[in-house]
Amino acid sequence: MKSNNLRKQLAIPYAIFLLLFVVLPLLVVIYYGFTNGDGQPSFENFINFFKNGKTVGTLIYSFAIAIITTIVCLALAYPVALIIAKGAYSKKAKFLMIFVLPMWINFTLRITALKEVLTLIEGNLAYHQFLNTIICMVYDFLPFMMMPLYNSLTKLDDGLIEAARDLGAGKRQVFFKVILPLSIPGIVSGVTMVFLPSMTNYVVLDMIYNSTYIMGSLIGSYFSAYDWHNGSVISIVLLLIILAITYLSNKYTDEKGEANRAR
Repeated sequence: MKSNNLRKQLAIPYAIFLLLFVVLPLLVVIYYGFTNGDGQPSFENFINFFKNGKTVGTLIYSFAIAIITTIVCLALAYPVALIIAKGAYSKKAKFLMIFVLPMWINFTLRITALKEVLTLIEGNLAYHQFLNTIICMVYDFLPFMMMPLYNSLTKLDDGLIEAARDLGAGKRQVFFKVILPLSIPGIVSGVTMVFLPSMTNYVVLDMIYNSTYIMGSLIGSYFSAYDWHNGSVISIVLLLIILAITYLSNKYTDEKGEANRAR
């Protein structure tokens, strides 16, 4: 009984923090999103959002950046994570550290350094804006894809791989029938950790091109202009998208986990 009371007391500061810095700001955003300039309930802000070609175009552009960034990160991280996790290396932690080390460097410094490198290679960054944005995003979020994949592949039972080989399965069959299906929880986790922040990340475009053509930057520009209603609408739309993606990824992971346990 005393331990339960102690836990409740220890949770009070955290609950107060959540109330002040998460719940109340969210309620303010919802209020501005569903009211007009006179404070009356209205869906006009949402109608204007989907009628505005700039905001819809920015949403599509943000989705494109997030999808391509996620695919490239997965394509680069999966083979490396598989080699490190299942390779015959005595110092796997050091190999993994090579990919994690950039996260220890300040984000602004990383992007500034990469901008200088790209400038030396291309001369004028304006020629390949989309490509350079993808490069910077991948450089920034690759470790977030690497870690879940590595953890998932490390926990994979080597006995299953050996059993598949003993039954005559080739390398390709072992990968597609054993390794890949069992590593799907890590893939889903990595995709979620890369897709969601890359869709709302505005620092890369702001630092390289001083551009607001991404959802995070568009929200910042509206709030900077004290346009609380339009800024709140975009925030709510992004929140709904993020909640939907998180729900679907969690549901898919749970279903896969139950299917694997049933086997």
